[in-house]
Amino acid sequence: MSVRSYRDLEVWRQSMDLAEAVWRLSARFPADQRFGMTSQVRRAATSVPANIAEGAQRNGTGEFLQFLGIASGSLAETETFLLLAERLGLLPHEQTKVALEQADNVGRMLSGLKRSLQTRRGARG
Repeated sequence: MSVRSYRDLEVWRQSMDLAEAVWRLSARFPADQRFGMTSQVRRAATSVPANIAEGAQRNGTGEFLQFLGIASGSLAETETFLLLAERLGLLPHEQTKVALEQADNVGRMLSGLKRSLQTRRGARG
């Protein structure tokens, strides 16, 4: 299958699944966290697929790699918020564990895509 759009990228699809899961999990947070933890974890999780999409639409491999780096940072931020939510008793361990497994998968895919793009860019010159 050829990639014609960022929507064809499995890493984008998986990061969308993670963002959806984070939104659903954070919907259970207390109302007093709406502008705190809920907002922060949702923003971070949403940033992952958004940066993959934006980078894919940019002009060139270098820019795409830059946005994939930002997506990786947002992924680490998402994981941190999930772990903090668990420590604060906002999420049970099992739900945190499942979300972190999804995040690990997205992280591996991001790393693989970055390596592939760097190799391709290096081969060109």
